[in-house]
Amino acid sequence: MSDHDKTMTFSLVKKKDDDILEIVSEVYDALSEKGYSPINQMVGYLLSGDPTYITAHKGAREKILKFSREEFIETAIKCCLKKDRSERF
Repeated sequence: MSDHDKTMTFSLVKKKDDDILEIVSEVYDALSEKGYSPINQMVGYLLSGDPTYITAHKGAREKILKFSREEFIETAIKCCLKKDRSERF
């Protein structure tokens, strides 16, 4: 079977998850650079919905608002489950 006979697949869900993980990493770095506890600040934002928990440094606040809080939580849970399952098996 040649490469032209295979069907390529594309997942918007995977792309979204990758984008969210990149944003989390960038926001983490921006919060760290400003001397904040990144985990505490992001949890504060996710629980309250108040974007002022996230610094504006390096556009972090603008970046985190690109996706809903629910999408961030969903991606975090997926990552935890993938990691847990890969370590278990």
